[in-house]
Amino acid sequence: MMSSNYTSVGSHNVSGSVPAVSDSPKHVSVKFSDSSLQTFPPSGTQGKISKASGPPRDADDSFSKPISESSDESQSSGWFRVFTVGAYKPYFDVDTSDVLDRIKDSLLPFSGSFNEKTYDHPDLYGPFWICTTLIFVAAAIGTFVTYLAHEGNDEEWEYDINLVTWSAGLLYGYVLVVPLCLFVILKYFSVPSGLAQLFCLYGYSLFVFIPALCLSAIPLDVFRWVIAGVAGVMSATFVALNLRNHIKSGSESWLLVVTGIFLLQLALSIVLKLYLFTITV
Repeated sequence: MMSSNYTSVGSHNVSGSVPAVSDSPKHVSVKFSDSSLQTFPPSGTQGKISKASGPPRDADDSFSKPISESSDESQSSGWFRVFTVGAYKPYFDVDTSDVLDRIKDSLLPFSGSFNEKTYDHPDLYGPFWICTTLIFVAAAIGTFVTYLAHEGNDEEWEYDINLVTWSAGLLYGYVLVVPLCLFVILKYFSVPSGLAQLFCLYGYSLFVFIPALCLSAIPLDVFRWVIAGVAGVMSATFVALNLRNHIKSGSESWLLVVTGIFLLQLALSIVLKLYLFTITV
């Protein structure tokens, strides 16, 4: 009913009206003008994640950081390497057969071939345990003999802890200080030797005192002097002959240096006789 009130108005008579779409479509070609933008060649990171891309800042980047394999090596370089375990690992990399062979060579002092055999691979394992064994053997033998003597005389026995501390200071100090001083002296005479080689030589030179100390339990003072003298001569000859060829080849004063090495080692045996081989009740 209300449709009768409206009048139809032709679309072509109204200004601003949208013309009707023609039924026959026409192809419109669009031309773009040449762009003045600069073109870049393709990068070589096609198919890979570019270095610029990365995880968000708030993400955990612990897995995105590369592991630096040489970080430990750079930190342990120079003088700092002395304070690392890896610096001393090669000197403890020996077998039981190697240590036994070197102990046999120390008991044959006149061969003088110990330095040649250990030149490429000196060790600190044998010297450390030889010194440690000598310290505890001295304490054990001295304690055992004095205990038996006190029991036979029905006297009260007390353990002397100073025997362990004194012998430890003497032997460890001798093996550390004497090779270090000899290292400086040989360098002064232009016949340098490896410090580890000297530690190895002096450490094994003390092995002969272990069986000698065990024999000192026999309660005869003359016999103890003989045992200490034989052990001292063997130890001093072992050190002097192994260093003689090396010092003789580069220094005219080799006889003086070798004689000093021999007498110093012999003096050690006298000190050991007076304080360790002499067991008093």
